[in-house]
Amino acid sequence: MPEAPKNSDYNLIEKNNKSLEFIENVTANADEVQKKVLGEILSRNAHVDYLQRHGLNGHTDRDTFKKLMPVITYEDIQNDISRIANGDTSPILCSKPISEFLTSSGTSGGERKLMPTIEEELDRRSLLYSLLMPVMSQFVPGLDKGKGMYFLFIKSEAKTPGGLVARPVLTSYYKSSHFKNRPFDPYTNYTSPNETILCPDSYQSMYSQMLCGLCQNKEVLRVGAVFASGFIRAIRFLEKHWPLLVNDIRTGTIDRQIIDPSVREAVMKILKPDPKLADFIENECSKVSWQGIITRLWPNTKYVDVIVTGTMSQYIPTLDYYSNSLPLVCTMYASSECYFGVNINPLCKPSEVSYTLIPTMAYFEFLPVHRNNGVTNSISMPKSLNEKEQQDLVDLADVKLGQEYELVVTTYAGLYRYRVGDVLRVAGFKNKAPQFNFICRKNVVLSIDSDKTDEVELQNAIKNAVNHLMPFDATLAEYTSYADTTTIPGHYVLYWELTLNGTTPIPPSVFEDCCLTMEESLNSVYRQGRVSDKSIGPLEIKIVETGTFDKLMDYAISLGASINQYKTPRCVKFAPIVELLNSKVISSYFSPKCPKWVPGHKQWNNNNKATTRIEEINGKATL
Repeated sequence: MPEAPKNSDYNLIEKNNKSLEFIENVTANADEVQKKVLGEILSRNAHVDYLQRHGLNGHTDRDTFKKLMPVITYEDIQNDISRIANGDTSPILCSKPISEFLTSSGTSGGERKLMPTIEEELDRRSLLYSLLMPVMSQFVPGLDKGKGMYFLFIKSEAKTPGGLVARPVLTSYYKSSHFKNRPFDPYTNYTSPNETILCPDSYQSMYSQMLCGLCQNKEVLRVGAVFASGFIRAIRFLEKHWPLLVNDIRTGTIDRQIIDPSVREAVMKILKPDPKLADFIENECSKVSWQGIITRLWPNTKYVDVIVTGTMSQYIPTLDYYSNSLPLVCTMYASSECYFGVNINPLCKPSEVSYTLIPTMAYFEFLPVHRNNGVTNSISMPKSLNEKEQQDLVDLADVKLGQEYELVVTTYAGLYRYRVGDVLRVAGFKNKAPQFNFICRKNVVLSIDSDKTDEVELQNAIKNAVNHLMPFDATLAEYTSYADTTTIPGHYVLYWELTLNGTTPIPPSVFEDCCLTMEESLNSVYRQGRVSDKSIGPLEIKIVETGTFDKLMDYAISLGASINQYKTPRCVKFAPIVELLNSKVISSYFSPKCPKWVPGHKQWNNNNKATTRIEEINGKATL
């Protein structure tokens, strides 16, 4: 990250101004920058297998590129990805060596997608990070005078058969020298030492980060995590473990459950006996109500920095409760495929968040989306496009205000006209660069944390689960689902209406087996959330009265739905519908244990002893 010398307000101001000027320049010349970016990508990769295969023959102009190169999904390049993963070092997708794979929260065939990346992409990510605080400082002055309390974590990683590391993008960034050896910058001055962030055991990492945040409570000016769900988990962790944390602060010692020597050493540089602070924290945490606990324990906090767009918006009421309605700030928009843009109006309401795409990050195209008039918020998009749909894609500078689009990217690391799967709406413009509201992930019906479960996957899981009912001559008449975030961690709820033809009662253990079978059938991101990250709670099946789904249809029709076009929604979010379903529940059952999960792809695990060790480390996590 760019250096901000320690004792120079002038240099900090100059650095901020340079960052803001950069945003001005690239947005004012968005189309020219995009043309240059595409030319750079195509010229440097002119001889790679993939471009040769499609007959580009060294052309770098937009027209030829759009005419010859197909718009693709992950499945279209899966064979190329597999070749690289298995050790083929020839220039298949990119002329520069693939340095590692970034594992996406999106899945293909139940396994995380593998996104190729190259070493220089870390510079682009660092560039985007360097823009965030100069933007924020325009709205909240003095942030360089204190610290940020951010709960940041690494996740498990694996190696492909060819020896490349495969891990989430944030784990890659936190383990890079760009993060670990970052020059002093008052804006990246965190309460958590690097050692606590890089600890692979999630309990020790969370405990030590929380302890350091409490010890430095008066210095904290902003708090956050990546996702809203992660920050709420941190607060609930504090609710559960505050007596241990208070004891550590009172005595100046670290709880014996923290066994990582590097973590203990780093924390001891911060932790000193402080009975007065311990009494203060104990008094606040002992109160019946935890409303406003963030501003009570960290009184100088100015905002909460978390993602609350898309499915994370379901956590806004809980964040408001804990924070006394501090501003909820979404600073940036990024994915495993590419980092995209920044929010240049960070103090806006969560419902109004828009991201300005930075034209230097990648080459962007946009596929117009036309919503189906359904009951759910999910948007279904075809997997493959016909010739006309391919021609419908528009460039960054040509999108229309109010129109919804699916984002398509061409990256420096070897993705060409790749459909990211995010649906965006044009909310406005910064100079000539569009600003987008994030609407949703296409086809997703359920999400609690970084998991994304689509309707096909949900249907398949249910199909596997209902086999347990066959010996009792029972069948599933109807079902729907709900992402319940009133519990922490949140969990999936399935509402089942049964047709009972037999006379033998179905024992509770059978429904519990149904829950576990569903979880075993869901993708690896969901199962990691259950097993390793502890970010998702046990799946629940609620059995509802006969006729419940008829009442659901009646309710939808009373709101104006057409009886001829009505289809049972496979996911519900509208509070009155959830209340109706809950009022008809006659019994409920939870998954009795965690589903099976190991890091990496199934086909690698037999060859990867390191993976097993990582799994053992993560298996200790008890968040």
